[in-house]
Amino acid sequence: MQHVNAGRPLPSGVHLAPLDRIAGFNVRPGFYGIYGATAIPGGVNFTVQSHGATACELVLFHSAGDAEPFAVLPFPELYKIGHVYSMIVFGLLIGEFVYAYRLDGPHDPAKGLLFDRTKCLLDPYARAIAGQRDWGAPQRADGCYRARAVCDDFDWGAFRQPLLRIRDLVIYELHVRGFTKHPSAGVRHPGTFDGLMEKLPYLKELGVNAVELMPVFEFDEMRDCREVDGKRLLDYWGYNPVCFFAPNTSYTATDVHNHEGDELKRLIRALNSEGIEVILDVVFNHTAEGDENGPFFSFKGFDNNIYYMLTPDGRYYNFSGCGNTLNCNHPVVQQMILDCLRYWVVNYRVDGFRFDLASILGRNEDGSPMNKPPLLQSLAFDPILGNVKLIAEAWDAGGLYQVGSFPAWNRWSEWNGKYRDDLRAFLKGDGGLAEAAVSRIMGSPDLYDPAVRGAGASVNFLTCHDGFTLYDLYAYSRKHNEGNGWGNTDGADDNRSWNCGVEGGTDDPAVLALRRRLMKNACAVLLCSRGTPMLLAGDEFCNTQYGNNNAYCQDNGISWLDWSQREQNRDMYEFFRYMVHFRHRHPALRGGLRPCACGWPEMSAHGVRPWDAAYDWDSRTVGVLFAGAREDGTEDIVYLAVNAFWEPVTVTLPAPPYGWGWRRYVDTGAADCLPDGAPCGGTLALAPRSCAVLCAVSAEGE
Repeated sequence: MQHVNAGRPLPSGVHLAPLDRIAGFNVRPGFYGIYGATAIPGGVNFTVQSHGATACELVLFHSAGDAEPFAVLPFPELYKIGHVYSMIVFGLLIGEFVYAYRLDGPHDPAKGLLFDRTKCLLDPYARAIAGQRDWGAPQRADGCYRARAVCDDFDWGAFRQPLLRIRDLVIYELHVRGFTKHPSAGVRHPGTFDGLMEKLPYLKELGVNAVELMPVFEFDEMRDCREVDGKRLLDYWGYNPVCFFAPNTSYTATDVHNHEGDELKRLIRALNSEGIEVILDVVFNHTAEGDENGPFFSFKGFDNNIYYMLTPDGRYYNFSGCGNTLNCNHPVVQQMILDCLRYWVVNYRVDGFRFDLASILGRNEDGSPMNKPPLLQSLAFDPILGNVKLIAEAWDAGGLYQVGSFPAWNRWSEWNGKYRDDLRAFLKGDGGLAEAAVSRIMGSPDLYDPAVRGAGASVNFLTCHDGFTLYDLYAYSRKHNEGNGWGNTDGADDNRSWNCGVEGGTDDPAVLALRRRLMKNACAVLLCSRGTPMLLAGDEFCNTQYGNNNAYCQDNGISWLDWSQREQNRDMYEFFRYMVHFRHRHPALRGGLRPCACGWPEMSAHGVRPWDAAYDWDSRTVGVLFAGAREDGTEDIVYLAVNAFWEPVTVTLPAPPYGWGWRRYVDTGAADCLPDGAPCGGTLALAPRSCAVLCAVSAEGE
């Protein structure tokens, strides 16, 4: 290291003078509070932390494929404050290098210390990863990743986020690649963010106002690449994060070095401009480094004993089912997660986050559940995240199931797994579930006290990426995951599905008609339930995965949406579309209205007889009445009747207010959708395994 003249002329706009010279570069101590690699006038600021390291080197390469660096810059001891190393390197242009770090320190696996100064490590705060652009390309032989600095100059213009209430959302869960990869998608850029943006008119027509993107953080689809029955299987879903701050570059239509993220930002801006919010599915429960036998490319080399939950002998707790568990409630990891979420909100204008296996985020460093997990509390009260939706998958692979008891601070919503389970079973005709089904339709007040949690705590769903599609739910009574290569041992066995008498494909018109009716029942019930409904992309046109309920590795027609099904199953698509728009038109389903002038309660349970909710084991017919007054004073009264029995049932309806009458708008046992409504007297004949939706209207009409 050489000292340089601090008074030498500086490039235009640079106000910091170099103090030293290392490996041919002018340098000085950097900005210690700005982690990652950040472009500044005249150079780049590099900041990284490690509590256990004794030395740190910045390693510069011309490209991701280079085996040897063109420069190695050791951080002088004077460039370290506390546990933070920071250095400005002058004369670096962000388009001309990629970087990594090497750290030295103690190596004692029994204590969880794995420092190795020969390993190149990926910056935990990297904003982009080089060499990951081409989907399915072989990874580097050494298993190492290189980071790239990003030019963050995206112009959001006069941009406003929708800021919708969560109770008003209809969420649409999709996989960025699988949504448009099939040739039938008819887009110019299949399998990309731009390809998804080409489907914006479709999303608007369907009526959804939130998309939930399965993981878009950088992951390596080649980590578990293998071949089964002649098919190459990859880590397709992406629940195996490599870096939390970097967008997946293989989801981009073009290769734009140092502007990684711009295509995703354009997508978010376009969706938001049409009133559609964007929720990211985030995975902070583990990383792709796995266990003792897994790769070593980032966190293990920085502070293995801090970033991961370790047993007393230095091995990895595995509450994620993926080899390791992120130590989320360690202060260092807490801060990284908070920094990460703030980054996505500020730099990408993300509207919400769904947290995969979120119960892990509430575990202590020894794995035990915490009463007031500091991470969850800090996220709930963080000012930058103040308008962001926080949605928990309130369980983990270690058996911690917290649906209804997830620490919430009146900020967190939950994927309601009990809604899925109870209504799947009830809708296929299982006994003893009428009371539970009504409770789920009414927002699960037994789980979420509406006086405390409001109307936005429950995210209701019947299908999601993990499990059967809606079509498969009524076409298969058991999973068919043989193509995954694990002897059909992977995936859930408790699916509460029913094949309607024939396993898989059939030409039997009676079976096909029954399946369609059950799918429409599921759609109508979901979109008439209190809480926030979530649809799985493709369910609206009978997408199938051929009985595979764990298609995490299937980058092919099993997981790609076949858009030709939209026309082949046009009636199903139109039914879904009708129900989505019906929900938007009827705020009584969503809650928060003033009391109804007729005196009816906001929600009430009914059976074959009105106001009679004395269900027994054999009860398979239920009714739920929603009532309230809109802001303009008009009343909104909706009655959902569900007959899960295999025989027809006649239901007596509640007597409507004086001068009002019932009109039928949905009847899956007859004409499906009746946009203008059909008059209905005091009784309603429900066909076997059908449901109906009615509205009370005055003599002047709805």
